[in-house]
Amino acid sequence: MLSTPQPRSRPRPFRQPRLVLFDLDDVLARYDRRLRLCELARRSGTTPGAVQAALFDSGLEHESDVGLWRPMDYADELSRRLGARLTLEDCIAARALATPADPAMVALAGAVSRQASVAIFTNNGPFLTLHLGRICPPLFPLFADRVVGAGDVGIAKPSPEAYLRALALLDAAPAETLFIDDRDENVNGARAAGLDALGFSSAATLRRALALYGLETGA
Repeated sequence: MLSTPQPRSRPRPFRQPRLVLFDLDDVLARYDRRLRLCELARRSGTTPGAVQAALFDSGLEHESDVGLWRPMDYADELSRRLGARLTLEDCIAARALATPADPAMVALAGAVSRQASVAIFTNNGPFLTLHLGRICPPLFPLFADRVVGAGDVGIAKPSPEAYLRALALLDAAPAETLFIDDRDENVNGARAAGLDALGFSSAATLRRALALYGLETGA
């Protein structure tokens, strides 16, 4: 699904970005929602279906993602909607189990960071962004203080406004930013906001695309 912009004249590298902005889930890390549901069910003594209904079907996860719940309140509200007790620690542990870093992408991001600034922009709220160091430790210290979520800007991708607000927090300009996401709609939203953007399918394919921008990430 990787989409690589085509030069308008003779082949040449594109202008090297000052900031490379990565999505989190299914780009830097492999997110398994089913595993998360099963772990929350195990910890609460319920079922994955019940957790799905309380967390996702009820809209709680989306509300949290856009910043409507503080992490502790999020855990308490999930417990209320589920009808079983889950602590914030339970929620963090389940998300961590379901969000292992992709080693190839961590190495690639590290290589990019030696040539440009790097950051994360994710459609997640403070529950994840404030605890990402525990949820996905291999991303740190590389992305320390460089994680922006939809909850930080009050609006989610693919709205073009979401990217502009995120870049304002990162003190970056759209024309100098390259965004990477696994969802076509998010890639298109970034382009509508004036960013360069690439669709993600694998580290190997992304490595070849980044070379067009003058970013060398190794074999």
